[in-house]
Amino acid sequence: MHFEILVEDQSGKKALNMLVPKIIDDEHTFRIHSYKGIGRIPKNLGDEVDVNKRILLDRLPKLLRGYGNTFVGYPDDYPAAVILVCDLDDKCLKEFRQELFSILGGCNPKPETRFCVAIEEGEAWFLGDIPAIKAAYPHAKDSVLNGYVNDSVCGTWEYLADAIFSGGSLALSAKGWQATGSEKSVWSEKITPHMDVENNASTSFCYFREKLRELADSMTMD
Repeated sequence: MHFEILVEDQSGKKALNMLVPKIIDDEHTFRIHSYKGIGRIPKNLGDEVDVNKRILLDRLPKLLRGYGNTFVGYPDDYPAAVILVCDLDDKCLKEFRQELFSILGGCNPKPETRFCVAIEEGEAWFLGDIPAIKAAYPHAKDSVLNGYVNDSVCGTWEYLADAIFSGGSLALSAKGWQATGSEKSVWSEKITPHMDVENNASTSFCYFREKLRELADSMTMD
């Protein structure tokens, strides 16, 4: 099977480029597309969006329609699927998923699609694997890491920064959003290689892992 994976930023792309091969066999192929932020779902799904603005949710209706048309041409013995990976942030999960499925329902033909939402943010997947963080950052603060509740809404990236960044989240925030984005990419590069995909305490990561495998296995069984 071929996977088209959509993520909201460069740090997510770096992490998934390393994680996906740990989850599915190399008989499957994948391509990861990163965007410049998550944005928001358009109120009018038929509105045209500026293609130069690479904002994930803003472009999602057009992207899914395009994939639906493209996947029709894929051979039956090598189908394709879309995997959307994005942060929940402060949204209601139930309402957000309803909006996403509404977009998918408006596609004809409809691409095989799975929506995988990191709760609250992508850093929750790193925090689900404390040994990987400690391997990348041996001096990470145990007092912070041990207090984390998996997939909790607590300011996840700030929590990780407090554990591993000199001066914590306040010092990183003071450097500005560009520096914060760059540091998140560094976290992806350093932590992801150590992650054990079979043992992760983040429920949202496990959901992503299982959805990939379910799709890959369905193709193998066929």
